[in-house]
Amino acid sequence: MRRALTLLGLAAVPVLVLAVFFVLPVSGMLARGFWPDGRFDPGAVLEVLTRPRVHRVLWFTIWSAGLATAVSVVLGLPAAYALHRLALPLRRTIRAALLVPFVLPTVVVGVAFRQLLGEAGPLGFLGLDGTPVAIVGALAFFNVAVVIRSVGASWESLDPRPGEAAAALGASPAQVFRTVTLPALRPSIVSAASVVFLFCATSFGVVLTLGGLRYSSVETEIYLLTTNLLDLQAAAALSIVQLVAVTALLVVAGRLRRVPDPSLARVVARPRRVRPGDAAPVVATVLLLVVVALPVVSLVVGSLRQGDRWTLDHYRALAGRGADEALLQPASDALLLSLRTAVDATWMSLVLGTLVAVVVSRRSRGRAERRLRGVLDGFFMLPLGVSAVTLGFGFLITLGRPPLELRDSALLVPVAQALVALPLVVRTLAPVLASVDERQRQAAASLGAGPLRAALTVDLPVVWRPLLAAAGFAFAVSLGEFGATSFLARDERLTLPVAIYRLIGHPGAANYGMALAASVVLAATTAVVMLAVERLRVPSLGAF
Repeated sequence: MRRALTLLGLAAVPVLVLAVFFVLPVSGMLARGFWPDGRFDPGAVLEVLTRPRVHRVLWFTIWSAGLATAVSVVLGLPAAYALHRLALPLRRTIRAALLVPFVLPTVVVGVAFRQLLGEAGPLGFLGLDGTPVAIVGALAFFNVAVVIRSVGASWESLDPRPGEAAAALGASPAQVFRTVTLPALRPSIVSAASVVFLFCATSFGVVLTLGGLRYSSVETEIYLLTTNLLDLQAAAALSIVQLVAVTALLVVAGRLRRVPDPSLARVVARPRRVRPGDAAPVVATVLLLVVVALPVVSLVVGSLRQGDRWTLDHYRALAGRGADEALLQPASDALLLSLRTAVDATWMSLVLGTLVAVVVSRRSRGRAERRLRGVLDGFFMLPLGVSAVTLGFGFLITLGRPPLELRDSALLVPVAQALVALPLVVRTLAPVLASVDERQRQAAASLGAGPLRAALTVDLPVVWRPLLAAAGFAFAVSLGEFGATSFLARDERLTLPVAIYRLIGHPGAANYGMALAASVVLAATTAVVMLAVERLRVPSLGAF
């Protein structure tokens, strides 16, 4: 009974927060879709789904995400092998560099590809600006790191003996890969592909920046229906469709991660020297590094150019509001607000995430406690099934009237960003806490240590590095969060990602130059945080 009460006490705060800021908004969204006039009317949702434009939006979301996933897997597999199985020079540095696109804010990725493929960009002659090819390329650029990290981790721990035995029996390297390596890696490849597809299908900022009104995914259509057309019922119907689809994808990805693979060893294999037969994956990795660098370099160069001269004027202009008062506040104020908001969202997600990780990671004693812990675990993972856009839309329609009139509250944006970062924090901390030997806690308790003293002496030495990593992940995610914030940010209190989108939406070279400079500042801040986290060597992407 005491353990059950302790469990419920630890879970009380996260449960209350999720009930108010997740269950209530999602319930309000569902009510707006199924009870539009106060009575149950599922036909309203079905009517929205019969619209020709909705069909085009759904089809574009599916095929663009599917194609981007295929490109990410094709580009990521050679790099995963080269960077996790071969002793390449600067291997860790290259891995960190290829991680940078994944942590860049989506709106920055969109701006970088517009600069690269625009008429004045280095690849403008290809005529790809504003086309589906640009969107698919940006989605693959954003997600290839997921394949490299998650598949690479499995490849790194792959037992080399079956492959060596096949080679000794006369199998060529291609035959070894096809008959031995690929079957062993198939669960991790399929799992990574399912996660990449999920990220591509819910990549709001990339599609909104590059597709505009011509090409819309489900997320951008929800945004346009809400902000431009004020059709909240249609937006709620699409949010319901996305909620069901994302939840199904997460269930599939979770089951794939649990597929046992008897050929995976528990000891990480040492990388071996590069051989002549490794030329193809090494060259592919170098080419991928160049491809990843092109949009980033183009973004930086564009921010430093004005006409035919090099200048810092675009960066100096960040102290102002842009041409024709494009912003109601200086862009520098938006950056400071983003930093303050990210700090608030980070400590919120850390407090909630740590409590959740403790609750779900402790070993259960008895069937009742196991069942209670399972219910809480499922409840705490619910935010994984809702995209940031859907969450922001739910906040918009439910938290703007009594008794929870919070739309004007300065804490609403940090709370939304904390909920977006919460699953990442839990996924980082829970496996580490679960790996702590329960007997050590019992030994500390037998020596007279209370629960807090036992946590400080047993858990903290193990968890402090993952805790710092989780803080870095949460800060980076919050700093670049665009989906939920685009619904909630007020014109006079814009975060930097929303300010960047407003700048590129206003005509004029000065505003566009400011957007480039602001994107570089935002990208550099995020990259520095994530490179610092990378030095902690804590697994991250594989958790998803």
